[in-house]
Amino acid sequence: MTTPGSKNDLRIIVVGTSAGGLAALRVLVGAIDQQINAAIFVVQHTTPDGPGLLPHILQPLTPLPVAHARDQETIRRGRVYVAPPNRHLVVDAKQVLTTLGPRENFARPAVDPLFRSAALAHGPRVIGVILTGRLDDGSAGLWAVKERGGIAVVQDPRDAEYAQMPQNALSHVRIDHCVPLAQIGPLLGRLAEKSLRSGDSTMPKGLELETRIAKEEQVSKRELLQLGDPSVFTCPECHGALLQLKNSPVLRFRCHTGHAYSLESLIAQLNSDIESNLWTAIRSIEEYTLLLDHVAKHLQTAPDKKQLAQRIGQTAREAERRAGKVREVVMHDEPLLIDELEMGATVAPAALRKK
Repeated sequence: MTTPGSKNDLRIIVVGTSAGGLAALRVLVGAIDQQINAAIFVVQHTTPDGPGLLPHILQPLTPLPVAHARDQETIRRGRVYVAPPNRHLVVDAKQVLTTLGPRENFARPAVDPLFRSAALAHGPRVIGVILTGRLDDGSAGLWAVKERGGIAVVQDPRDAEYAQMPQNALSHVRIDHCVPLAQIGPLLGRLAEKSLRSGDSTMPKGLELETRIAKEEQVSKRELLQLGDPSVFTCPECHGALLQLKNSPVLRFRCHTGHAYSLESLIAQLNSDIESNLWTAIRSIEEYTLLLDHVAKHLQTAPDKKQLAQRIGQTAREAERRAGKVREVVMHDEPLLIDELEMGATVAPAALRKK
């Protein structure tokens, strides 16, 4: 067993957050001891064209160096590596990678690729942390951390600005610590000084393959089919067939080009698509109505076309009525959403949820 705090026992702390994450990270990073025996990696969901100000916001709060990760830079103790905009943050054995791998849960950077890669490369040295956020990015990755002998830490959902990400992690993973945000920083310092857990860890099926995908490596269709079985669903981004992944605590899908989705992210996107398509239907019907009115007005000037003009006008009024019904659905009906806090526990396979 290595000596706690030694170079060979360096801990890899991976942190994932989404909505509400800026405020949460300010508290977390500000509370981490500057002597911590760990390298810290952070994924905050951001827009692809965002200004990338997170390191500048966090740096005044800690003496630890905080910066966007640079591709292939060496992992060093006491540094905070932040995922750059529009890049996955991937941890290798000795270095950091920033990649343009396929988006996961419609995000790049996404939390799961970071957690999975850290679990694969560093096993029991990893401490995974899930903070505030919507939906469930990070649950599958945190499960991989636990399967490889690492430690799982989750912000108490009652303490989180957005409870869904922590709650989903609790529903799918055997959590070691569920504590308020203010306690996570000091907790990480204590965990980083503990001796590594002894005993063999398991290698989740597909972990290496999914990490290769995040690293932009070419994966054959034969290899992809090892991850899951073809489903009747298609990828919202590239419209390829989706595989329903096996051996995952979260019901997940991945297409042959690499895009990956949890059930919750897929449902959320399809619900958004429904509203978008309804607005498209309204626009099409209204354009149809305008065209009919234009034709009817033109025909009114011809003495022998007045009856035809009248029928066309009636058709336009019927189209107008139908557009009004569709608009009423969009404007007044409740969204077709499932309660996010209950869905996670419902869809988690019982054999994988809490071993």
